[in-house]
Amino acid sequence: MLKIVLPVILFIFMITGLSRYLLITSRKDLVNVSTKASSKPVVVFVIDSLMDQPLQKAIKEGKAPAFEFLIKHGQYYSDVVSSYPTMSVTIDSTLLTGTYANDHKVPGLVWLKKDENRVINYGPGKIEFLDIGAKQILTDSLIHLNKAHLSRYVPTIYEELARSEIQSASINGLIYRGNQVHRLHIPKLFTGMNLLPRNVEVNGPSLLSIGSLTQYNQENDWSNHIWKGAGVNDYFTANELKYFIQKNQLPPFTLAYFPDLDRDIHKNGPMEQKGIEEVDKQLQMILNAYPSWEEAIQKMTWIVHGDSAQSAVINDRSKALIDLTILLDQYTLWTPDQPSNKEIALAVNERMAYVYLQDETIKISDISARLKADSRIGFIAWKKGETGYVVSSKSDTPFTFSPDGPYTDSYGQSWTLNGDPALLDLSINEQNEISYGDYPDALARLDGALRSHEGRYIIIDAKPGYEFVEKNSPNHAGTAAHGSLHKADSVVPLIIAGTDQAPKHLRLVDFKDWLVKLAK
Repeated sequence: MLKIVLPVILFIFMITGLSRYLLITSRKDLVNVSTKASSKPVVVFVIDSLMDQPLQKAIKEGKAPAFEFLIKHGQYYSDVVSSYPTMSVTIDSTLLTGTYANDHKVPGLVWLKKDENRVINYGPGKIEFLDIGAKQILTDSLIHLNKAHLSRYVPTIYEELARSEIQSASINGLIYRGNQVHRLHIPKLFTGMNLLPRNVEVNGPSLLSIGSLTQYNQENDWSNHIWKGAGVNDYFTANELKYFIQKNQLPPFTLAYFPDLDRDIHKNGPMEQKGIEEVDKQLQMILNAYPSWEEAIQKMTWIVHGDSAQSAVINDRSKALIDLTILLDQYTLWTPDQPSNKEIALAVNERMAYVYLQDETIKISDISARLKADSRIGFIAWKKGETGYVVSSKSDTPFTFSPDGPYTDSYGQSWTLNGDPALLDLSINEQNEISYGDYPDALARLDGALRSHEGRYIIIDAKPGYEFVEKNSPNHAGTAAHGSLHKADSVVPLIIAGTDQAPKHLRLVDFKDWLVKLAK
């Protein structure tokens, strides 16, 4: 997935050609921060799009010694279930709040905000960037995402720890809301072009580092250039974390985000290994901040995991790309320059999409009938009241589900089910116990997306090998993408070193309680 700050800043630089002077920002002084010592700090390494199969291949070939060491001296799980849609902003919101999208209210990288009648896009491609506008995208990504869009009714890990007067840190994290006020250092380029105000204050954890917008380590000056994502890169994250360790300013809890592997997989496909080797070098840098690697896991708890997987998209563009503007060409489509009086709006999240029915006279059944005729779509879902409806090309009869009922799953969740559960690849035994197949934790994750935000909308989810597109969305034909509910996009590895504790269930939604307990 294109990350929040990287594509925005990079594109601005490309079209302006302004000098580096206009992008210079100042550093924060770590000396002025009073960090309370912790007996064993917890650091969560979120490695975007880390997957088990290429990781194991790199280890087997001796090209990932840091990963190999942490696995050998800790616990390893290959099948942790992500959030839904499998896009970083939604996943990280789940990780940090311990809830799915129905509670944290960040429904995807792209979604329509009904009360403002506009599509939110936190990380667009270049064409989308021109359509939506730089000011809107920067403001949503840097300010509104954490301040307004992430629900105030669910506390983040940072806020939870602050209630117990426990300090924390975020390095390049997408979701960082906390109780401490921080001022972002906005480059002169952005203020001069009236893209952002000169003074931007955000609420974050005790230590907040977001590339060159707010950094501590002077050595990161050379890695925060605009052509290096203004600091939103793996080296910057690792070097900032190493600096906290060396200065004895590592708080009890830190989240460190590593974005580069995601970009490499989007470019080269799901078995991309070079990116894993590069991430390993950054882990080695952090391990080397201690006298020995053994001491590193004695003095720090290491939680290393992926946020989502990526699956291969077939090479033939005519087959791989499900063009929703063609499938729904009988309807008028929402556009940024003409948002009113349109029948349908689209929000494409790679292999998943929201279809918004803006015209109240349009029937869901009419839209779903057109969509399910395309065999590349795995399922179509919508809600009425508390009930979720699912259809596909396999069946004309909807499968329905709602929370609470006689059927239970392995996560202790209960459900009311009617119709053919095979539409979500569910199986049910004689004891009314649900087993998940191709769509792990399908009911809770899909229910979360169906109740994630206001509006009358349909969710469509692509089969492996295919990706949704509309007029301006990026595509990954011949490489890899994510976004879907399918296990190919949803299952990620987890490494735990320095503690014998583990989350209650192997789901990212269960990490928060576990991490707060570790940090305390």
